[in-house]
Amino acid sequence: MEALLPPLLPLYQRERAAGRAFVLAAVVHTRGSTYRKPGALMAIAGDGSYAGLLSGGCLEGDLQEHASRVIESGAPCTVTYDTGGADDLIWGLGVGCEGAMQILLLRVGPENGWQPFEHLAAALDAYTPTAVGLVSEAGGPFHAGQVLLAAPGGGPAENAVAGQLGRLARSERPSWLESEGARIFAVPLALPPRLLLLGGGPDAVPLAELAQRLAWRVSVYDHRPAYARADAFPPGTHVVLARPEELAHELDLSRFEAAVVMSHHLPSDSSYLRALAASSIGYVGLLGPAMRRQRLLGELGAAAQSLHSRLHAPVGLDLGGRAPESIALSIVAEIHAHLHHRDGGPFAENDTERVNSDSYTTSLT
Repeated sequence: MEALLPPLLPLYQRERAAGRAFVLAAVVHTRGSTYRKPGALMAIAGDGSYAGLLSGGCLEGDLQEHASRVIESGAPCTVTYDTGGADDLIWGLGVGCEGAMQILLLRVGPENGWQPFEHLAAALDAYTPTAVGLVSEAGGPFHAGQVLLAAPGGGPAENAVAGQLGRLARSERPSWLESEGARIFAVPLALPPRLLLLGGGPDAVPLAELAQRLAWRVSVYDHRPAYARADAFPPGTHVVLARPEELAHELDLSRFEAAVVMSHHLPSDSSYLRALAASSIGYVGLLGPAMRRQRLLGELGAAAQSLHSRLHAPVGLDLGGRAPESIALSIVAEIHAHLHHRDGGPFAENDTERVNSDSYTTSLT
């Protein structure tokens, strides 16, 4: 549920409008502790500017040099960095992460129809799951650097890969595919989470801002014209002015992953919770103290049972701070942890899943 593409789109749109080729850098393999994991993406322009991060800034300078050569030659390349021990000192990076990272660099330009960005951007705009395949090693009809899409229309081998990409589209995990000797790195499009704020008061603004910083899609719903104002929220926020009891008719609640009830108006919050109880939204947050929660759940009666495992009230992690921005941070942090199936606790020193997680291989032959 982590949005990876949106931060790269402004650079893509700028370079495409100017007709300038640029480079897509994709992490395809990691070992040990690394800043990013397989599937992380970065776009690098010919002038050295870039979007996205594959490290904390320590590898990007060298990647710019490699990207410049890929743009000039058109030939893809794979770069490996080992940030542990003596190799780290040889690179002069001094990172000390004790991990290794392999990055595939591909030229993106008019000669290949601006793929995979053209395909991914269209799918993101339509909020449609998809995946793309990046050919790392040539084999059969596939050449290194080729971009494969989750759409039929090629030969038997290409269509087989397209079918596999289609099946991987709803996966959050990248994969290695093998077909006729070719190695293909499959990257599913990470669709951004959709957050519904039920109440558009002043404290909803920093919450929308933080969520959009993470590239989440935010909708705000309020019955008060003074609060349901698009100009009060970040650009791109979907703002709806309607009565609380009309919520289920005005919006398709099945389209949201999380909702926060924060109107500060008891009758409105009661209507919102009733609609959410009948929905499938996996995270429901309620602003306010425990006594207010108990009163609202009591008004729901038997309908409150369907909220039992989904309701977070009082909403947010206990981070301290009482300012609207602090509360917004605690709410976004809790939703983020929920979407990533985490408990919001501190990192454990033996967190082997984060350190060693990598992609897997699926054979098409």
